[in-house]
Amino acid sequence: MKSMMCASLLGALLGPGLAGCTPQSQGAEAQEPSADPRILSEQELVDILVGSCIQSTRNCDPSGSIEAVRAAFSEGLTFRLIAPEAVPDDGMVVAVQGIGGGGPWQHVIDRTEEQGLPKIENMERAVVDLFADYTGKKVAALVRSEAAGATATALLLGAEMGIPTLDGGITGRAVPEVQQSIPWINGIASVPTAIVTPWGDQIIIRHAVDEYRVEDITRAIAVASAGDALITMTPMSGADLERGILPGNITEAETYGRTVREARDAGRDPIAALVEVSGGYRLFEGVVTVSEERGERGFNWVEAMLDGTGDYEGETYRVYVKNENIVSWRNGVLDAISPDYIYNLDPETGQSTLGVGYGGYVVGERVAFVGVPAPAPWRSERGIELIGPRHFGFDFDYVPIETLQDGEARPD
Repeated sequence: MKSMMCASLLGALLGPGLAGCTPQSQGAEAQEPSADPRILSEQELVDILVGSCIQSTRNCDPSGSIEAVRAAFSEGLTFRLIAPEAVPDDGMVVAVQGIGGGGPWQHVIDRTEEQGLPKIENMERAVVDLFADYTGKKVAALVRSEAAGATATALLLGAEMGIPTLDGGITGRAVPEVQQSIPWINGIASVPTAIVTPWGDQIIIRHAVDEYRVEDITRAIAVASAGDALITMTPMSGADLERGILPGNITEAETYGRTVREARDAGRDPIAALVEVSGGYRLFEGVVTVSEERGERGFNWVEAMLDGTGDYEGETYRVYVKNENIVSWRNGVLDAISPDYIYNLDPETGQSTLGVGYGGYVVGERVAFVGVPAPAPWRSERGIELIGPRHFGFDFDYVPIETLQDGEARPD
């Protein structure tokens, strides 16, 4: 008999259909990688989920993911992490990503509720099965599409399907738009893309002009589907992984989660510990005084203002958000710019702040900001084009965070 506890917790996180808590075959039979994966312990999983929220560059609450993973772990599921080089050259790796955000069509929500249109079970499993059935290719491993909740998606779905999760990522952080990925920087497309809506509509994008059109099409489907759709992203062979992922990205999340946990246990400052292990910068600490948010076209735009506390007393901070932190200013002067990472953290725990919605801040909450230099692919010309300041409508160029923090070449 399936455990009702496992069914309810996994269903709440990944959709009501993830009630079967034993590995099953997928639409196309799973292909085992060529080397033994690492078996993750419960504590390692918790550290990964906490660290993934830190990596996300926005607010993130890992508690639901932790509860679901612990329940699945107690049911006997095995969580496996595999190195990119262990995936065979002809093995298929795919990411699963939720598409949504602000501004869904309310009339669709109202009509489907009036119809009593039932929602399908386990959208994550359904979209992988749709991809496998369409391509006829076996899936060797799942790769997380971004930090935050997508990490739990990859881990839980992989455990359910009996396939490992890749120790890597296609973004290294959370990103607001589909085309903002390491594969696309290096010319690996997201097509064919499988799409599933909450009611079971199945769509395949066989060909797209470019990744911007994949974003346009999938976002439009989400807006027309109560702000919710699931897609498969950037199918890659094992041979593609060297240029398609940031290797070790899950291990980095584990390191972040373990670092702040051990710092707290030892009575040390978790923010200082995280700055040291990440090679980043302590940017600011303060209290949110203003948070203006609007949802439109499947995104959340937020402008937040903070007043400094402690060492930053008398100073101000401003953050511009499109789902994730994109640009920040200290006392009106640029302080950090995407593609570099801007982490918003609880000063007491070192974990991501809880905030509200996608990228939202809560007036009165205390926030510590840590900035971390982005890896080389994001700092390439193509990477800056995809997620640099001009992409978001600013009229200034990207400046590396280490230059900004040294006080040099700060644009207005």
